[in-house]
Amino acid sequence: MYFRLAKINDLSKIKAMYKNIIDNMNRNNIPIWDEIYPCEFFRDDIENNRLYLLVEENEDIVAAFALCESNAGESYAKWKNAYDKALYLDRFGVNVDYSRRGIGSIMLEHAIILANQKSAKYLRLFVVDINKPAINVYLKNGFRQVDGIYEEKIDDDFILREHGFEIEV
Repeated sequence: MYFRLAKINDLSKIKAMYKNIIDNMNRNNIPIWDEIYPCEFFRDDIENNRLYLLVEENEDIVAAFALCESNAGESYAKWKNAYDKALYLDRFGVNVDYSRRGIGSIMLEHAIILANQKSAKYLRLFVVDINKPAINVYLKNGFRQVDGIYEEKIDDDFILREHGFEIEV
């Protein structure tokens, strides 16, 4: 396996992988993603060189994440030092065919290294409160949860309650 930036010709494989992730999340009562988010953001992520992939030698996509300069919820969290440079991990997903193999930890290690190379002091992210598997992976890998909640209103019936996590890089 190797780590690289996504290319535009990866887009259909990325979307297919995330469709499987979304289906799996729905089966596990974590209905927080759909065909719009995160899938409609990948083209922009690729065009702006912020979508990273872990791929097999045969080009099967194992995992992906976006590394972003900002996040809509960043002012709702009480970061250790809100004024230090931080990058935000977004749209983090692991191919369901590679579940429970430590891929999440491998990808977080890559994200931490990248954030450091890009002169960030912190790698931060938000995770929806019902996404316990993701929360456990972040905690296991040294992220700490910060105070504050970002409530993202999706529609009148659906509000996502997101907690901030960070790690010093």
